[in-house]
Order: sequence, then C-alpha cells, then structure tokens
Amino acid sequence: MEGGQDTEDAKRDEIFWNEILAPDEIDCLLAPKVFTNYKRHDSKGAHKIKDFGEHDNLIIRGNNLLALYSLKKCLAGQVKLIYIDPPYNTGNDSFGYNDSFNHSSWLTFMKNRLEVAKSFLRKDGSIWINIGDDEAHYLKVLCDEIFGRENFVRNVVWQKRTSPDTRATLGDGHDHILVFAKNLELFKEAANRLPKSEQQRANFKNPDDDPFGPWVSSDFTAQGYRPNQMYKIVTPGGKEYFPPEGRCWKNVENIYLKLVADGRMWFGNDGFGVPRRKTYLYEIEDNSVWSWWTNSEVGHNQEAKKESIALFGADNPFPTPKPERLLSRIIQIGSREGDLILDFFAGSGTSGSVAHKLKRNYLLIEQMDYVDTHTIERLKKVIGINVKIDGKILDEIEYDKGGISKSVHWQGGGSFVSCELKEWNEVYSRKIKAAKSEEVLHNIWKEMQEKAYLSYRLDVKQFNANASVFADLLLEEQEHFLLEALDKNHLYVNLSEMDDETYGVSEDDKRLNRLFYKL
Repeated sequence: MEGGQDTEDAKRDEIFWNEILAPDEIDCLLAPKVFTNYKRHDSKGAHKIKDFGEHDNLIIRGNNLLALYSLKKCLAGQVKLIYIDPPYNTGNDSFGYNDSFNHSSWLTFMKNRLEVAKSFLRKDGSIWINIGDDEAHYLKVLCDEIFGRENFVRNVVWQKRTSPDTRATLGDGHDHILVFAKNLELFKEAANRLPKSEQQRANFKNPDDDPFGPWVSSDFTAQGYRPNQMYKIVTPGGKEYFPPEGRCWKNVENIYLKLVADGRMWFGNDGFGVPRRKTYLYEIEDNSVWSWWTNSEVGHNQEAKKESIALFGADNPFPTPKPERLLSRIIQIGSREGDLILDFFAGSGTSGSVAHKLKRNYLLIEQMDYVDTHTIERLKKVIGINVKIDGKILDEIEYDKGGISKSVHWQGGGSFVSCELKEWNEVYSRKIKAAKSEEVLHNIWKEMQEKAYLSYRLDVKQFNANASVFADLLLEEQEHFLLEALDKNHLYVNLSEMDDETYGVSEDDKRLNRLFYKL
C-alpha cells in the first residue's frame, strides 16, 4: 500500500490504492531491493559517488514499506529516534481508498510499517508519531501491541492553531504526538532535558549578590486552606503578612524559617515586600517539559506554512507542514549530536532539515514525486551553495536562514546522499495512476504484456478474448483492474536478481549496491 504525508483540509492529486495480498502471493515482496541513481549533494552541487561514509545522511525515493525492509539488516538497532507524520485518515486528506474498509485498511497500513520500524530502534531509542483525533486512540492501542504498553512514554498534545476553528462547535486546535520507547527505563535514562534559552536565562538576576548565583522569585502562597500553613510572616523591614483570603503559605512555618536562614526568601530591595521564594538558575539549568506544547513554545501551522512558502513558494503540496521548532524540541529531547534520526514519511523534509541543523544523522524515505522537487531541494538549501560575493576573495555559502537556523547558529555545510529503489512493475503502476483516458490505458496494457510481471491469478488469453467487458468499465475501474494485474513481488528489482541482464542494472550501480549492503 502507498501513502503520503497528511495535508489535513486540502486534497492532493494523488490516488492511493490498497490491496490485500494473501500469504501465498508474497514470496519476495519484502526482500532487499536494488538502489539506483546515487548522488552526493554538498555546497558544490550534486556528484556521482564512489563510496559511502559511515555517517552519510540518506534520502531514499520509493515505497517506504519495501525500503524499510531493504534497510532492515543494515540498520537494525542503530536508530535513536523515529519521527513520522503519517496520513491522518480524516476522510479529507490524501489517504483515499478504493474500498469501504477505510479504517481497518489504515490500521493495517500503519501496522505493516511500525512492526518493521521497531527493529531499527536502539535499545534506548523512541518513536514519535504525529497524528490527529480521528485515529490517535486507535493508533495508541496498535502501538501498545507493537511496542508494548509498558513502553508508552506520553501522549504529547500540540496546540497547532493560533485561534479557534470557527467551522466547528468544538474546533480542532491540536494534534497528538504519541511517544513510545523501545525500552522505557533505558529511554528515561538517555532522554535529554532542554537547555534554557537565552531569553529564559535572561530572566534570572542577582540583585542581592546571592553567593548561589542568579535567581528568580515565585509566589509563596498556595490555593486552599491548611491550618498549619496560616502563620504570620514578619519581613526584615518589620512588615507583617498573612496569606490572602482563600490561600495559605506554600510551606509550614519551620520550613519557611529554614528558607529564610538559607537566604532563599526575597522581600524586595527594601525588605518590606510580599514574601517570595527564590529558585536558582543552577538548580534548573535544564528544563523538564510538560506534555502540553503550546504554539508559542514550538510553533503552529501558520508559522510552518510561512517556512514552507519561503522555501518553495506559494504553490506547493504542503499547506500544513510541521514547524521546525516542533521538530527541534522532539529531536533535542530524544537524541544527541551524531545520533541517527529516521523519518519514513519524509514529506517536505522538515525532520531532515532540523536534524541536519542540529548535527544529527538522518535517513528519510518518501515515495511521491515531490521528493525530488521539495524534499531533496529543501535539504540542498539547508546545506547551502558556494557563491562568489563581489569584493571578496573566497566563496561563501548561501544557505537557508529560516526555521531554527538563527537560534542554533546554523551556517550551512554538510552533505547527504540521495538514491531510489530501482523500479520495475512500479513503472507501470505509476503510468496507470497517471492515465487520463482509456486509450492511454490500452497502450499501457499492451506494454505490460510484453515487459511486466503479471499476477498468476490473471489468465491473459481469456482477458484479451473478453476485452469488450473491460472496455465497458469506468476509467477508475479499469485502472484498479490493471493495478491488481501487476505482481506486487516485482514492483522493484530484487537485490538477488541484480545480475540478471533483464533489469539492466549498471556495473556502477552493482558496485555501489554491494558496498551499501556490505556484501
């Protein structure tokens, strides 16, 4: 089955089909495939590659399920963090089906991919899945089964809008991010707290030259009435305070007196102020994070849309991508520099862009044509390009300055390798989906009989003898029939058949595949 990244309220032009394959129909569907069209991209452009580096970033074009199975042996247990933004299955997005089993088909679609994705995670790794209300709770149960209910970390709620959705009584203002660990205890040990931002650090002052350094003060009252927390406080300046109505002090009196003795209470510069408690910067140098993420903290859809327009212009297939600030928080919590990040619904490439700027390694997989025009192009802009500046002797790198670039002091640089699964029957699948007339389909069928691998269930002679029945079908029905006529085991060229002259794999591609698979 195929699927693309969610676009929420806007439909794209692609048609997605699902087909149930019986076990006896699957013999080499999930076998490793041949990769082709290898290129290395850096600030000097795209180049043919001679070898692979141990930490090469990788962008793959092709069916994500088959690509994952191809990579499984090479990368099992090496991925620190998986982030995916799969189709939301809202009925309005691009995940349209040709049958009435939309919900169960979607769950099967996800199950197939999550089961193999789990094998990629390190023991201390985690997976973060961005999803909407329509499937979030069903997906949680599915992930309980795959990753283990005991490894559920949290359901992060992201406030994706800046204002209520006026189209509904209860407007859709949030997304879910389901977080599961490979092993919860190991994840907890390895997970990072977020460093304080420069703005947060600036809030800490030291007006009284406290030997423990900069601090901020907080209200010393608490909601409610507790008799042992209702005592009188006399400030150093002699002013008396009782808790305001409906509130009490935060601590009992003996704890308060110890705080005073330790210099941890603040009564203003003149000693007459309302009592407040100090919290020192050194105590909370790193942030723990709520599971409710506001749009002011991590960005929102409009921010992400502006980022997308700045990169691709107004006419692009991603009306609601995710903001870089959101991915930055996820990646900073779940990984460290040099760790490997996997996204097999790469879409516009936000996860790769952020991973690159945060000095992580990444593996992106995307099937749709925009992988060339958008995903790869975005990462090329992140790396930048060497340009000659008037009046300067040396070239400089012109790079993407949007998103999180400024906050992480991004200056461009680095590289990535792009490649694709070598197509065979997938060529005809793409042609069928793009066909706009019965005449075009007829010509595709003639070519399929000569070159494609057809399903054993199809009697070609009988079909051609009854061609008039096929001609009476609607165009969409004809497309569906021809898609099912293709043997799905041969959508792409299997690695085991790389030396078969039928498939025309070049000697250079053979060499690179042997290097890639470490044969």
